[in-house]
Amino acid sequence: MKQQYQLPLLVKLSTTLLLVPPLSSCDAVFGKEIARLPINAISTQGHEVVREVSVQLKKDENIAVWSDMDMAYEGEAPVQFQVEMLKDGKAFNQLAIDPTDKNITIGEVKTSINGKTNWRFSGKNAAFTVPENATYLFRARLVAADNPSLKIEKAELVLKK
Repeated sequence: MKQQYQLPLLVKLSTTLLLVPPLSSCDAVFGKEIARLPINAISTQGHEVVREVSVQLKKDENIAVWSDMDMAYEGEAPVQFQVEMLKDGKAFNQLAIDPTDKNITIGEVKTSINGKTNWRFSGKNAAFTVPENATYLFRARLVAADNPSLKIEKAELVLKK
């Protein structure tokens, strides 16, 4: 007859407590969200969909730019966030971000059947260091190659530090 060994309650509790700190340090790995631009539509000629947000940033802060996407298409559907950055109201920088070009990905699900693709993910696309204390305005839109099958369920630009 096999005898089952049960861990004492103290060992179980200690193991559980050891697992909690790594889970709570997700902000250290993925960053803390400071702003979100819910664009959620493609800009076309005559129909611009632009979102903007202002944030106070401090010199030497590291800011990561993430995309949070849910889209479906047939064939190919290149998309791009175009981001204009202003520092204290003056043009500062421009970014062109392909949300599918990411170096960290969370919760990615991609299915392709008979040429139709459904794809959702959150991904880190870019990062920069803040050059000086200021109010920064981020103004963004989403553009895409002409593909009538492209459906955007969610297209959000997320700033994290």
